[in-house]
Amino acid sequence: MGIVRLAVLCVGLLAAAACAEDAIGESASPQPKQAETEWSFSASAYTYFAPGIRDYVQPTITADRRWLHLEARYNYAALDAASVWVGYNFSLGEKLLLDITPMFGGVFGSTTGIAPGLRFSLKWWRLELYAEGEYVFNTRESADSFFYLWSELTVSPVDWLRAGLVAQRTRAYESELDIQRGFLLGLSYKQVEVAGHVFNPDKNPPTYVISVRVDF
Repeated sequence: MGIVRLAVLCVGLLAAAACAEDAIGESASPQPKQAETEWSFSASAYTYFAPGIRDYVQPTITADRRWLHLEARYNYAALDAASVWVGYNFSLGEKLLLDITPMFGGVFGSTTGIAPGLRFSLKWWRLELYAEGEYVFNTRESADSFFYLWSELTVSPVDWLRAGLVAQRTRAYESELDIQRGFLLGLSYKQVEVAGHVFNPDKNPPTYVISVRVDF
């Protein structure tokens, strides 16, 4: 899969998601404006095309209500492993906005352990630095404890487009690189975003990741 095909696939997925959202919106009755005390949710799916392993999907679901953050992941710490999280949301600043969510979770399945974690984003103008990390203390084999990281540095020249750099550190699959680096391109429409990520672009082949995220 080349970079051009990746971009075309992102556009196609975004168009399909936008059509589906419009269809749902037209059939649904109008809803009152959401209050600050109500829940907000997100669902995302990251599809990995990495060399040497089977393709797989990494889904994540989040729920937030004021300070409370709840989250569930699958295929994140390891393939066929799930994790559940609880965290505390807080924000600092206005023009320079810092959102931080310290979390604590449990991992079970092919890997078992407990994990402190953190989500944070730093936003200024049209720039954003985002990172999420966790340290899994493996309760079966302490030598298999590991720090996981996903980080992005992006710019949004217009509201529906963002592009930038991405990095990850993972054990969900084997890689000769401790930290994988690359770039990303994201397209959004209303509450839907489709993004393409290319890791290790200097390798043959690189690793491709397609993500779809819906906020509601």
